[in-house]
Amino acid sequence: MTVAAGARVVEVSFAGDRAGTAPLTWGQRAIWNAIARTAPNDVYFNIGRILPLDERGRITDVPGLASGIAKLMERHESLRTRLGTGADGPYQSLAVFGRLPLTVVDEPRPDRAAATARRLLDELRATRFDYGEEWPLRAAAVCHRGRVTHAVLVLCHLATDGQGAEQVVRDLRLLVRRGSAGRRPRTAPLDLAAEQHGPAGVRRSERALARWETFYRTMPPTMFPRRTAEPRTPRFWSGRLVSEALDMAAGVLAAGHRVSGSTVLMTALAALVAAEGGHPVAAMMPIVGNRTSPDRRGLVAMLSQDAPFLLGLAGAGRFTDLLPRGWDAAMAGYRAASYDPVRWEELRERISGERGTPVHPYCCYNDQRFHERPPRPGPPPGPGELREAQERSAFSFPATEDRLGCRYCVHVTEENGTLAVMLTADTAFLPPESIRAHLLALEELVVSSACGAAPPVGGLPALLERHRAGHR
Repeated sequence: MTVAAGARVVEVSFAGDRAGTAPLTWGQRAIWNAIARTAPNDVYFNIGRILPLDERGRITDVPGLASGIAKLMERHESLRTRLGTGADGPYQSLAVFGRLPLTVVDEPRPDRAAATARRLLDELRATRFDYGEEWPLRAAAVCHRGRVTHAVLVLCHLATDGQGAEQVVRDLRLLVRRGSAGRRPRTAPLDLAAEQHGPAGVRRSERALARWETFYRTMPPTMFPRRTAEPRTPRFWSGRLVSEALDMAAGVLAAGHRVSGSTVLMTALAALVAAEGGHPVAAMMPIVGNRTSPDRRGLVAMLSQDAPFLLGLAGAGRFTDLLPRGWDAAMAGYRAASYDPVRWEELRERISGERGTPVHPYCCYNDQRFHERPPRPGPPPGPGELREAQERSAFSFPATEDRLGCRYCVHVTEENGTLAVMLTADTAFLPPESIRAHLLALEELVVSSACGAAPPVGGLPALLERHRAGHR
């Protein structure tokens, strides 16, 4: 990893209270398998965050930030854990102490500090981690006249997932501002590994895998069985829709049908995927945070795993008829989202052999929001307000990738407080015009339903074709 031009490096010393080795946790093994499938394009999995520290009246200097980072490294064992390899495969290795390089960039113009932080983030995120030698945290600071305006963090996905990354940002803010982030998490990756590889963990995994076996035997072999175009170069394109209307409409439907807004989005996307391939059933793998138990709250670790989501469309008249089914399918899937990935892969290969064809949805959904916003006070938005907001929606193709282990991968985030949905797809199966069509059809499907005119399920292929042809 190269240091930004004009930057200096400060060494941050840290020390914890224990060392040790253990097998990979289930979450670590799951993401390690995904990294291996994606390498050398595994920079795709690097997690970046920017923490503004330039609030008026509060001053943070480089020593103050360095002290906060040292306490952060001491607090969260996953940030002191690197990958080891042995005769029995990969394992995790926790260190007691070490030194972390902090890149410091001085920005003479305060109005450019945020842009400089974004540039630093891009630079730090653009290099794959050395999983065995490098600490799983990269850190940088943007300064103006000795004052830190922004901390820039890039995390290795082996160390944490998106929810854990948000916890890192929250804890660092508290450590810098107050010197403390409260009580330490009640467990750590070494403890998780001992639990998961013990008798109770094996029993829990077997219960989850029984649900996966039903999923693999019931689903179509894949949601995208046929190439529809020559792949582009780079092969994977990301389309992004930023839509206040979609956010509001999902909230209206969630309240009206007693489901979550995330379930509304996932159900709509799954129905469109089924319509694309002419399937009566939609199979999707949502990524689940697995943080419901008290000992995992506030934990910085890689806990997320795929869950099975199977949505039947038969007998549904309009899209809103699918929402109760989507909720039930999501709840059933979430209960099967913690399991041994090695046994999981063995199960899928066995059932593929029995069915005589590879079985994999190649279709995933990842809601990366730390939490859903509560409904706004007052009456729900009406059709006029929703359609007006829809006119302000923005679509773009912000990124491409050379290699990815999926054909249809959705990420839900926020951009400046507005809902953003990004679809990254294999252009051999979903060319750019189809990526755009799926996101615009998603918005239209959810907004129309919130306006009281839910489209018929049988009309979803036509809805996709209309947007593929460039008509809203």
